[in-house]
Amino acid sequence: MRTIAELLNLDGRVYVYVPSKNIRRLFLKNAQKEGFMFADGGNPTKRRAYDDIYALNKDFTLNFVGYIGHIAFHHPSYFDNDKLIRIDYCAYLSGAEKYIIK
Repeated sequence: MRTIAELLNLDGRVYVYVPSKNIRRLFLKNAQKEGFMFADGGNPTKRRAYDDIYALNKDFTLNFVGYIGHIAFHHPSYFDNDKLIRIDYCAYLSGAEKYIIK
């Protein structure tokens, strides 16, 4: 089974897309199990605020991407940023070869 931590080995800024409530819950549960937390020390499964995109950081923290992060995710050409790696968490979990959103 693939881990969230393995995504930190990718060369760039990793944004993880979780398209539904159930996938989001699973992502946050898996992230917590692997030792990820929010920068303020908050456990991923205890947050009251949720989103459909999370950023992964090399120090095993997660963060919300905010308004600009959503624009960057959905319109990467606006930012001319080859270092933004967009992950489809459903595809990643299923073992699909193509889990990076192009």
